[in-house]
Amino acid sequence: MAGKFEIYKDRRGEFRFRLKASNGEIILASEGYKSRSGCNNGIASVQKNAKSLKQFESKTSRNGKHMFNLKALNGQVIGTSEMYNTTRSRDNGIKSVKTNAPKAKIESLT
Repeated sequence: MAGKFEIYKDRRGEFRFRLKASNGEIILASEGYKSRSGCNNGIASVQKNAKSLKQFESKTSRNGKHMFNLKALNGQVIGTSEMYNTTRSRDNGIKSVKTNAPKAKIESLT
């Protein structure tokens, strides 16, 4: 099973996407979008920008957990990871997004 994007509506009625790895684990989540077309544009941006390692921003939270953001060329965050206990786990998450995002199928849950 390949990775996939899932589009869904949150409690506020906004469209969001999450990228799941082939094992079903969520590896990237989006912000809320007012329209489905905006959400689709966000997915296209992830597919494009995930190919370049320089678009990933590695971060460490105040509590010592590790995470990353994927940014568009204009610097806007287009996806955020979960929190990881180690930098190695975070780096594996980045590799997973780079591997899965460009060819992931899109599934609508709405």
